[in-house]
Amino acid sequence: MAATGFSDLRDKLKSMTPHREETYKEKKVDGTNGSGKVRKRKFRESDEDEVVEYSDDTRESREQEARRVKIDIVQKGLFSLEECALIEDKIDEVVAIGEAGQYREHTVDRAPLRNKYFFGEGYTYGAQLEKRGPGQERLYRKGEVDDIPAWVDELVIKRLVSDGIIPEGYVNSAVINDYQPGGCIVSHVDPLHIFARPIVSVSFFSDSALSFGCRFQFKPIRVSEPVLVLPVTRGSVTVLSGYAADEITHCIRPQDIKERRAVIILRKTRPDAPRLDVDRTLSSLPPERPIPLKAKRSRRRADPDAAHRPRVLEMDKEENQRPSHSHHRRHSSSSSENYWRRGQEYDKHKESSERRKVKMRRH
Repeated sequence: MAATGFSDLRDKLKSMTPHREETYKEKKVDGTNGSGKVRKRKFRESDEDEVVEYSDDTRESREQEARRVKIDIVQKGLFSLEECALIEDKIDEVVAIGEAGQYREHTVDRAPLRNKYFFGEGYTYGAQLEKRGPGQERLYRKGEVDDIPAWVDELVIKRLVSDGIIPEGYVNSAVINDYQPGGCIVSHVDPLHIFARPIVSVSFFSDSALSFGCRFQFKPIRVSEPVLVLPVTRGSVTVLSGYAADEITHCIRPQDIKERRAVIILRKTRPDAPRLDVDRTLSSLPPERPIPLKAKRSRRRADPDAAHRPRVLEMDKEENQRPSHSHHRRHSSSSSENYWRRGQEYDKHKESSERRKVKMRRH
């Protein structure tokens, strides 16, 4: 290919079919596909993204939806670089404590390229649910996750209160999401029956983006074009409420986590939020099937003369175990048993001798 002057196969194909390029340019200017109907336009964020076709009407509706999302989002750069560095050191301490296994059972939730740390309140979600779907999430029982660290209250929550972003005493749930490069969180809406609004998040370590209205596909992971991509910078606060929090999903795409990133999510649980109950959880499980009993098999070889031996009944065993029986009786019973065995041996010996005599006569 280098000898022909082309460094890319696509350039060579374009030179072989120049009429297609001209036709495409004419249609782009004309805005129709030749039949008088509105042509579908192709939008592509990058060469690696999947091409998604939208008509002009669909594009307009998506732009309107993006405007509705923006109305209910508040963003503010709040923490300085020095404050970010101090908070990030505290996040590293949380990670170290989690690696040492010093937190309670449900405080740490691990996933590929993402670790989640629940404080104050934690809840079941995703694959942890017995019945999947919105509205099935449940808070953990009280005391099953660790309390909110003092540094979160001192360095983060009090700062948000002093700036008028949240009222004092609002937060009773703090979650730290620690993402590695390429990590993600699928499209979701924070459970309406669990958390009140607004939802507050603070970003650290690096810049990223929050995407709205995406659809995830797995194996391999693919994400559809979002309705809105919201840039999120290090040290900034993002507040979601209204349409942005309740009526459209939000996610973090793998391509938007280029470096390590951590986010502290601050929320308030509803007073009537359902919790996991021990009795209800156990009763909802399917009944265990009884294990079939297998017959025990003896490894001893079968004795052909066992059927001719006298059977020892249970009542005879009990009588033999009684201390009132004399030694003489036990001796007599054992002697009778020995006498029976000697008789059996004598019969066998007699039978074998008769066989030998028959063989001798044949010769």
